[in-house]
Amino acid sequence: MNPIQFLLGIQIKRTKSVQERGFTLIELLVAMIIAVLVITPLLGFMINILNTDRQEQAKASSEQEIQTALDYISRDLQQAVYIYDATGIDAIKNQLPSDTDRVPVLVFWKREFIGQVLTAADSNKDDTFVYSLVAYYLIKNTDSTWSTNTARIARWQIRDGVKASSGGVDCAGYTNTKYISSTYCPSSGFAPFNLEGVGTIEQKMNSWTRLGSYTTTTTNPDGTKTTQTTTVTPGSPIVLVDYIDQTITGAPSATCSSGSKVAPASFNTIDTGNMTSFYACVDRVNTTAQVFLRGNALARLQSINLSYADSKKTYFPAANIRVQGRGFLFTK
Repeated sequence: MNPIQFLLGIQIKRTKSVQERGFTLIELLVAMIIAVLVITPLLGFMINILNTDRQEQAKASSEQEIQTALDYISRDLQQAVYIYDATGIDAIKNQLPSDTDRVPVLVFWKREFIGQVLTAADSNKDDTFVYSLVAYYLIKNTDSTWSTNTARIARWQIRDGVKASSGGVDCAGYTNTKYISSTYCPSSGFAPFNLEGVGTIEQKMNSWTRLGSYTTTTTNPDGTKTTQTTTVTPGSPIVLVDYIDQTITGAPSATCSSGSKVAPASFNTIDTGNMTSFYACVDRVNTTAQVFLRGNALARLQSINLSYADSKKTYFPAANIRVQGRGFLFTK
C-alpha cells in the first residue's frame, strides 16, 4: 500500500466516525443560541414592517373615504336652493326620520336633474328638474353591519315625482296629480314646500310638513263606499361613510368663522349631538355651507382606546369644504 492510499483510508474512517457520532449537546446549544440571536431581530424587524404597513393602510383608507364623502356632499350641495340652519332643523326635525342614535347635521332642498324622461314633439326624450329634500345624519349605534365602536354618516332623501302634462298615472297618496309613470312617483312621504301667503322664506320653509297619511275611498259591490287611511313612513337613511370619530371629551371643538353651527343644540342630550366629527356652518341667506369631517383610522386597527388625542392625531384625518348652492328661492 502506497502512502497516498494509506492517508485516504484514514480520512474515510475518520469521516465515518464523525457521521456516526453526530453533534454534541454543547454544539447543539451553541447553534440554537446563534440562531435565536440572528432570527429574533429579523422577526422583530419583519413584524414592525407589517405593523407599520397596516397602520399606513388604515390611515390611507380613512383619508380617502373622508375625501370621497366630502366630494359627494359637495356635489349634492351645489344643487341646493335652500339650506336649513340650526333654527330651521329644529323647526322641521319631527318631519324627518328620527331616533335616539342620530343627529341631522345638514338638511337642504335641492333642484335635482332628471335626464331623458319627458316625451318631446320629435319623439325624443327631454330632461327635467324636480325638488328633493336631503338630510345628512351623524349616527352612532350597535348595528353590526358597520363599525360599532365609531360613528358613521348616512344620507336620507325624498323627491318629488315627474308630473305628466297629459295622460299619466296615479301614485298612492298623490291622486290629485298625474305622473309620467310609476317609476317616477314621488318618494314616500314627499310634500312640496309652499312659498305662497304672507311671511319670509325662512318662515315658510320652516313650516314644511311631509305627507304623514292619505285616505283612499273604494266603492263596494253593494254601492257603499269604504274609506281607508294609510300612514306614510319615510325611508331610512343610507350609510355614506363609516369610521367617523366618536370622541366626545377631548375632541377638537366645533367652531364657525361664519354662519351658524349645525347640528342644533337641542340634540345635545344624546351622544351624537355632542360629537364634533361631523358638523356644518350654514349661511342660510347666501345658501352656503362649510362642512367639517373627521375620521377614525385607529378603529380599523384595534377595538379599545379609540378616542381622539393630540398624540394620535395622525390617526384622525380631518377635512372640510365650503360650498355655495347654485339656486335661490324668492317669495313676495
